[in-house]
Amino acid sequence: MRKSLVTGGAGFIGSHLAEALLARGDSVTVVDDVSTGAMGNLSAILDHPQLSFVEGTVEDASLVEQLVAGQDQVYHLAAAVGVALIARQPIETIQRNIHPTQLILAEARKRHERGETVRTFFASTSEVYGKNPKETWCEEDDLVLGATTRPRWSYGASKAIDEFLALACWRQYQLPIVIGRFFNVVGPRQSGSYGMVLPRFVEAAVAGKPLVVHDDGQQVRCFAHVDDVIRGVLALMETDDALGQVVNIGSDQPVSILGLAELVVELAGSEAEITFQSYMDAYDADFEDIRRRVPDLARLRSLIDDPIKHDLESIVRDVIAASRQGS
Repeated sequence: MRKSLVTGGAGFIGSHLAEALLARGDSVTVVDDVSTGAMGNLSAILDHPQLSFVEGTVEDASLVEQLVAGQDQVYHLAAAVGVALIARQPIETIQRNIHPTQLILAEARKRHERGETVRTFFASTSEVYGKNPKETWCEEDDLVLGATTRPRWSYGASKAIDEFLALACWRQYQLPIVIGRFFNVVGPRQSGSYGMVLPRFVEAAVAGKPLVVHDDGQQVRCFAHVDDVIRGVLALMETDDALGQVVNIGSDQPVSILGLAELVVELAGSEAEITFQSYMDAYDADFEDIRRRVPDLARLRSLIDDPIKHDLESIVRDVIAASRQGS
């Protein structure tokens, strides 16, 4: 039986990944400090005989050593999450994103030197592209981050360092790693507490409260269902040609944030109004946003079958249904 470790496994994406790994027959260890994750995300699988849950932080070197030992695969998803949290806590963001990656890579290298193989997936983010002005972003494009006086860019910068570290270990030590850059992953169980836009909109529409759109709402994003993203992650980890690669993972169907708000109101059958709020009021004077974020998925589709099966309407309907069920 394959043994898999999921860091950040009580989070939104991590909990869905843990479910998928159990469904395919893995023995799964989840580690999470439950700072931004929630035990409720694991409620459907907590009693599964092949699941082990460890409450702890992957900033703890001795714990990471214990956890990585004996695993066949590691999925490193633990990180600071959400624009709102990152804007408030840039120091914690940098520390929580970089140090655990160093620890996991060090343990993977030790096992590699003993002749043991542990294949590792590192969850990165579209935030690393920063303000690149291209219409679509491919993995070889320049990273155009904003000024260091803007805390918002600390997340993208720290995740870029993670990528550099992982790729250096691939080149220097041949550690089998895959890096996935996630683009706006959404679905049931995602919280709006840390600034995620779709759950915020859905919660408001279902409650009949105003949907608050930041700035003019013309920012463009692409939203991918978490089930599709997990399908892509698992397929990439089974693909030898993906080793040592950085791969965009998400949808490439763009929508404006205002258009998303209007779609949520329509599909929820809500009479909620749409209001607008400045970035100054939502965050602070130092906040910067990205006007357009659309991935080039050519590399993903060249490595595996296209994992994206949900269109935006079906995604929104799914999130609305989950919200009404109390998920």
